[in-house]
Amino acid sequence: MSYDRYVAICKPLHYGTLMDSRACASMAAAAWGAGVLNALLHTASTFSLPFCQGNAVDQFFCEIPHILKLSCLHSYLKEIWLLVISASLASGCFVFILFSYVQIFRAVLRMPSEQGRHKAISTCLPHLAVVSLFVSTAMVAHLKLPSISFPSLDLVVSFLYSVVPPAVNPLIYSMRNQELKYAVRKMMSWSHFSRHKLHMSQPVTQFVQ
Repeated sequence: MSYDRYVAICKPLHYGTLMDSRACASMAAAAWGAGVLNALLHTASTFSLPFCQGNAVDQFFCEIPHILKLSCLHSYLKEIWLLVISASLASGCFVFILFSYVQIFRAVLRMPSEQGRHKAISTCLPHLAVVSLFVSTAMVAHLKLPSISFPSLDLVVSFLYSVVPPAVNPLIYSMRNQELKYAVRKMMSWSHFSRHKLHMSQPVTQFVQ
């Protein structure tokens, strides 16, 4: 998404060439493939850990930091290395996103039209907000000290980075689609009309009865 916004704002004349269906499919496949591979590696590693402190996790899913708390001290070094590799890859993605937005905001500041600047910023803000929420809460969940771990706080933070971004993403990006906006407005107006029609017909029904 950051690359899409970068091309749309910084290289608008080349957007059709750089962001064709093949490029979008390649980037989506790379992202999904990397995510699936990362999940498989962590799953295989955590399933091979021996547990010395029970098997109850105070979470609504098997989060890696909580699983490591239950494992034997000498046995989770392999998982720690996987976490370091995953953090390095995530840092690379974050640097790429940061670089893209630096270039975007530099281009926005050079725009002579205030309306153009507002439109460009409003295009980027949804993605930037979701990424900031995901990165900040994921860092808190995985890098916080064990001494400041509270079950309720852990649940809230895990919910914020694992459930909210995937749930909000389709809504945020779809609401920029004009056809979808028209369909939502039409559905809301039809619902309001139906309720009004039902309300108007109730006295007549009562009178006939």
